[in-house]
Amino acid sequence: MRVGEIVGILEAWAPLAHAEPWDNVGLLAGDGDAEVTRVVATIDLTREVLDEAIAARAELIVAYHPPIFAGLKKVTRGGLAYDAIRSGVALYSPHTALDVAQGGTNDMLADVVGMRSRAPLRPSAQKDAEYKLVTFVPVEAREAVSRALFDAGAGAIGRYTSCSFSAAGKGTFFGGEGARPAVGRAGHLEEVDELRLETVVPVARVDDVVRALRAAHPYQEPAFDLARIAPAPPADPASRPGMGRIGPIDPIDRAALIDRVKRGLGVAQVLVAGPISGTASRVAVCAGACGERFEDALAKGADVYVTGEMRHHDALAAVARGMTVVCALHSGSERPVLRRVVDRIAAAFPAVAAGVSRADRDPFAFA
Repeated sequence: MRVGEIVGILEAWAPLAHAEPWDNVGLLAGDGDAEVTRVVATIDLTREVLDEAIAARAELIVAYHPPIFAGLKKVTRGGLAYDAIRSGVALYSPHTALDVAQGGTNDMLADVVGMRSRAPLRPSAQKDAEYKLVTFVPVEAREAVSRALFDAGAGAIGRYTSCSFSAAGKGTFFGGEGARPAVGRAGHLEEVDELRLETVVPVARVDDVVRALRAAHPYQEPAFDLARIAPAPPADPASRPGMGRIGPIDPIDRAALIDRVKRGLGVAQVLVAGPISGTASRVAVCAGACGERFEDALAKGADVYVTGEMRHHDALAAVARGMTVVCALHSGSERPVLRRVVDRIAAAFPAVAAGVSRADRDPFAFA
């Protein structure tokens, strides 16, 4: 199995186009064509996790939090990225793309609290910032150019990736002085069998996609158009991508719900603000550092809000309005999703040994 094949399965589940624009997701280091026999899933890439993966002879680490986030100014010996590459370990991060995905991080939290029907707590912005890319390629170059565009972030429509359309036609060109045509000769009017290739591109990925097009296209000067397209409303508003989840649960005492959260997340303790008695029947969840989104939860009628962490004054504001806040620590609210990542890989590639890191730890602990 190759790194790129495993990445393809993960991105079909959690398309990178749905990640937050500030995030750094995808294959961050390594060779997409490298063979994989073992995968380690972790929340954070630490020295302990990398040593564990190297000792297990894993060729791929799926790190939920991007191990490369801000721009790197150097990659030298002793750094995690350097040592991973040197050891032949590829690094992949799904992060906020997995948060939004159906069955991903926030659906895991919704399952933990027993949420029945659900909708995003904060729907993603309508995709008005999207373009249609049209380019023209010789028939034999379609696969290479298409793959380069998809790898750069083009072609995501809803839960589908690698979406495109092509139609056959004739292209003409006359190469002037200094031209180096990939087909035909300069100084002659040439006619070539080509395909019109169309796909969609999120505005945040336009620069990456155009660079990929120019690098993969066989022509010296590839022709292409970028046209702004209007968003289509979703068939089911509840299916619209977005962060967090909100929905009803069977009525339960808040203290019992808190115990349910601890059992479901596999943690001994959680931080609780607000009442621990009284019935809860509507719950909001948002994994990680989502404390500021308590206002969304209140606006949508949540009795209880489950998240990773929350600022002191936000907790006071939530409690003053009758809400119970449950904070499981940042990675405590995320870690169980790793089992879903591993199960997804194992189901698609039974020959690959995929497992959750035993060395991964939250940096904080209750003392």
